[in-house]
Amino acid sequence: MDHSTEKGIAIGIIGPEVMVNRMMKVLQAFPSFLPIASVYKKVEEAAGLAAEIASEAEVILVSGPLPYHRIREETSLDVALHYVPLTDTSFYRSLSRLKNALEPEQQLRISIDTLGKTMVAKSLQEINESSVQTMLYSGTAYPTIDALIDFHARLYDSGSSDAAMTAEAAVSEALTERGIPNEWIIPTDQNITVALERALLSTETRQSKEAQIVVGLLNIDHFEKRIHTHTSEHEVQRLKLEIHRMLLDYVESLDGYLTHLGGEEYLFFTTRGIFERETGGYKTIPLGKHANQKFGLSLSIGIGFGRSANEAGTHARSALRKSKDAGGDTCFIVREDKTFIGPLAMADPIEITLSMTDAALIKKAEEAGMTSVYLSKMLAHVARSGRVDYMVHELAAILDITVRSTHRLVLQWIDYGLVRIAGVEKVPKGRPRQIFKLSFLEDKVSD
Repeated sequence: MDHSTEKGIAIGIIGPEVMVNRMMKVLQAFPSFLPIASVYKKVEEAAGLAAEIASEAEVILVSGPLPYHRIREETSLDVALHYVPLTDTSFYRSLSRLKNALEPEQQLRISIDTLGKTMVAKSLQEINESSVQTMLYSGTAYPTIDALIDFHARLYDSGSSDAAMTAEAAVSEALTERGIPNEWIIPTDQNITVALERALLSTETRQSKEAQIVVGLLNIDHFEKRIHTHTSEHEVQRLKLEIHRMLLDYVESLDGYLTHLGGEEYLFFTTRGIFERETGGYKTIPLGKHANQKFGLSLSIGIGFGRSANEAGTHARSALRKSKDAGGDTCFIVREDKTFIGPLAMADPIEITLSMTDAALIKKAEEAGMTSVYLSKMLAHVARSGRVDYMVHELAAILDITVRSTHRLVLQWIDYGLVRIAGVEKVPKGRPRQIFKLSFLEDKVSD
């Protein structure tokens, strides 16, 4: 069935009423989409709603990770499925509301679900917030609403927490009924916009690309240093077998084919449709997190799209070089037109996301003397940190060149309009340090 009409690309919108209304409002800026809205009162209804509209929609966008995973677990849809992510901006807003409502005299103890431990810790550190103690839900990856309600209520009733923060409207409603202070962490309009951009990207000429061959290259970072900790050759060989088994399991989830190229490098093939779905629309590759948790290893991954297997393989090699140049522990995708997507998150849902880098930007950067190596390294750092403001010595560390060379390059990039001076930082002794904004990447980072 061709889901694209003269009116637009049919997109299913699923979530609680408040979120669906917000998503529909943001959708007004996307004339390519023809929305089909479905509201649920309970998250358990999400899978049924998705199944109902799957035959009409080319892509489905749900309001958050919980309904997304329910749909993934309970259905086998043939359409692309995406969800609206939560970022630190949403967390800050909810935290501010809680503090204003409770006006804690000293420490505020909060139970939190859905958000990751790293994101919460980093967000609190960014705003130098030491008066907040957090307790994060650590149960199953895809909990039920009742399990989340029980988590928050148990901590509050026992006197261990003062309030709750939840990503689920139903949980917030239930906690309010019980008299437990809480805040619903609601995605920002920018979060919704980023999700819609990904959804649109996944639908472009989707039918013709669904069965396209995708080539992937996997390289284990600094493997020789890692095996020095093993006392015998048997242990080294056993580690290699366990790594191979982990990679086989991952490629099996892609319905793909894996082969060892020798050394620390592996090659795999899959199809674009499957790869797109398993990465959530080119957002995240959990394999990196699994490798780190299980073996303490990091991976560099290059993915190539192409009109032929040869072209896809060439692009995969180019993407792997970008990952290595960016310092490893990341993944890039190089498309048919040699533009790239990335870096992808080597973990579960990414909090800071870079939009796809377009060909015009790459061309402008190259004209300004910004090599693909430098561009890759800055992209990777911006994606991980969410920052676009740097001092020259910070840029020198990222690019792995001298401060003097970096200063010369920055002046050249300023002349080409890629970088601008954002301000100065005063230091106790010595001259004030200039702060440079990577203005060419400002619109590539979600708020």
